[in-house]
Amino acid sequence: MHYPIRPARQSWARFDATAQAEADDTFCPQPRRRFVLVAAILASALGFIDGSVVSIAIPAIRSNLGASFADAQWISNAYALTLSALILPGGAAGDNFGLRRTFTAGIALFAVASILCAISPGPTLLICARAVQGVGAAFMVPGSLAIIAKAYPKKQRGRAIGIWAASSALATVLGPVLGGFVLSAFGDSIWRAIFAINLPLGGVAIYLLLAKVPPDAATDRRKLDLTGAALATMAFGALAYGLTAMTAKNGQLSIGWPAAFILAGVVLLAVFIFWEWRQEQPMADLSLFRSLSFAGANASTFFLYFALSAILFYLPMLLIAGWGLSAAEAGFIFVPLSGAIALLSGPMGTLADRIGPRLPITAGSLLVGAAFAGLGAVTGAGYHGFWSAIFPMMVVMGFGMGLVVSPLSTAVMTSVEDKDTGAASGINNAVSRIAGLIAVAAMGVVATARYASKLGEHSGTLPGFGEVARALPAELDAQRIAASDAAYSAVAWVTCVLCLLSAAIAWMTVPGTPAATADSRQSTETRSAAQRVSRSA
Repeated sequence: MHYPIRPARQSWARFDATAQAEADDTFCPQPRRRFVLVAAILASALGFIDGSVVSIAIPAIRSNLGASFADAQWISNAYALTLSALILPGGAAGDNFGLRRTFTAGIALFAVASILCAISPGPTLLICARAVQGVGAAFMVPGSLAIIAKAYPKKQRGRAIGIWAASSALATVLGPVLGGFVLSAFGDSIWRAIFAINLPLGGVAIYLLLAKVPPDAATDRRKLDLTGAALATMAFGALAYGLTAMTAKNGQLSIGWPAAFILAGVVLLAVFIFWEWRQEQPMADLSLFRSLSFAGANASTFFLYFALSAILFYLPMLLIAGWGLSAAEAGFIFVPLSGAIALLSGPMGTLADRIGPRLPITAGSLLVGAAFAGLGAVTGAGYHGFWSAIFPMMVVMGFGMGLVVSPLSTAVMTSVEDKDTGAASGINNAVSRIAGLIAVAAMGVVATARYASKLGEHSGTLPGFGEVARALPAELDAQRIAASDAAYSAVAWVTCVLCLLSAAIAWMTVPGTPAATADSRQSTETRSAAQRVSRSA
C-alpha cells in the first residue's frame, strides 16, 4: 500500500519502510506492525474477558435487575446466537472490504453495545445489547487473527501469532478472577463495570488502527451470503427460544407452544442447508462434510463443547446462588481450563503430528467426561467442598481439554485439502459456538425440571434455580440447596454422557495416523493456535 508522496519533505525512513512492506508482501510497514499486534490483543481481550466474566456475573445481574432464569439464559445466548450465525460472513467481510475497515467497525460496534449493556435498566435492553455485541464480535473475533496474518510476513507471522495467543490466554485466565474479585468487593451493581471497561479498551484499539496502521486493500469481492446468515440466525434463534421457553414459567416445564418454535427451528435449519447446497459461494461449504473425518471431528466438537458450555454456564449459578460462595472464589473455576490449554496445546499439537489426533482427542474427551461425572457425584459437598471437591474436578477437566483442543483443530484441518483449511477452520469454530448456544438453552430444561421435582410442593414458591435466596428459614434453605445440587448433578451427568459420545465418535472417525505433510504443517499449526485461542471467546 503506497502512502501519499510528499515532495522533498517525505522522509527516506518512511519510503524505506513502505518499500519493505511491499517486499514482504504485506500492507503494513515494519515499524507499524507492533500497533496491529497491540490492537489485535486488545480486541481479543474484549471478547475473551467479556465471555468468561459474564458467566460469573450472571447471579449479580439477576439480583440487580430482577432477571428471570430465562432472562439469564438469553443474556448469554443473545450474544452467542448472533456471533455463531454471523462469524463466517464476518470473516469473509474482511476480504471484501479490507481487514482494517471491518475489524475497526467490529470493535466500534462491540464497544457501543457494551455501553448499552452497562446502562441497561432491565433485562430486555441488556439482552438486545448483548445481541448487538455478538454482531460486533462476529467481525472482531476473526479479524484479530486475520489482520496479524496480513500485516506480518510469513517468516515473522508465527512469532506474532504466538505473542497474540499468549496474551489472549493470559487475559482469559485473569479475566474471571479479577472480575470475581471486583464483584465481591463492590457488590452486585458493579457488574455494569464489566461491560463499561470495553469502551476504553476498544477506544485504544480503534485509535491505533486508524492513526497508526495504513488501510489494506480488499482481496476478494465475492458476494456475501447474507441470506444464509439470516436463515442460520432464525433457525438457531428459534431452537434456542423454544428450549428456553420450556423453562420460563416459574421454573416449571411448559410444553406446547415452545415446541412450535423448536419445530420451526428444525424446518429453518433444513431450509438453510438446502440454500447452502445450492449456492456457488456459500457461507458454509457443506461439501466438506463428505469427508468422514471432517464430519466426525465436527460432531465430536459439537458434543464436547456442548458439555463444556453447559458446565461452565450453570456451575457459577450453583456456587454463588446455591452455595453462597463469593464471585471471587467462583472465578477460579476458569483458571484450570485456560491454564491447561495454554500449557498443553503446543506439546499435544506436536504429539498429534507424530501419532495422529485420534488418541489424544479420545483420551482427552474421556478425561473430561470423568471430571463431569465427578462433578455430578460431589455436588452435595456444599460451601466447604469447593476447594476439596469441585476445584479438583475442574483441574481434571482442564487437563482433559488441554489434551483435546489442539489435536481436534489438527483433525479438522488435516481432513480437507490445503486450499479448504480456512473454510474448515471457520466451520469448526462456528460449530463449537452453536454447541454452546444450544447447550445453555437445552440444559436449562434439565436443570429446572430436576430442581422443580426435588422441591415438590414448594416448587414455585421458593427462589428458582440459580436465583439468590434472601433470608429463608433454615429448613427451606436446606431444601433449596439440595434441589440446586440435584439440578446441577443432572446437568453434569448428561454432559458426562455427551463427552463419552464425543470420544466414541472421535475414535471411529478421526485418523489414527499423521495426516499433515511437512509442507502444510506450519500452516496447520498456525491455524490450530488461532482456534485454541478463539474458542475461549
